[in-house]
Amino acid sequence: MTKWTPKHEAPPPLEGNVVATITGGTIVWFVLFLVQLPFYGWYADHGHLWWLGTCLAGGGLGLLGIWYVRAREAAIRRSRNG
Repeated sequence: MTKWTPKHEAPPPLEGNVVATITGGTIVWFVLFLVQLPFYGWYADHGHLWWLGTCLAGGGLGLLGIWYVRAREAAIRRSRNG
């Protein structure tokens, strides 16, 4: 089996407002959780409670992501200024 080698250079990474992107996604997860919460009984009856858990986990991981990208941005700023 031959080793795969790229035929062209990889594009440069996209840099944007990462904190805003992660914050927006986190808000969407929590909103989806809150929108589904009134239907808890229906989800429980039909075996779909994992939908609520998925939204809650997405929001929780989003909070972790916000902390991470803010720390990353601060470290990049310190590196450029230091």
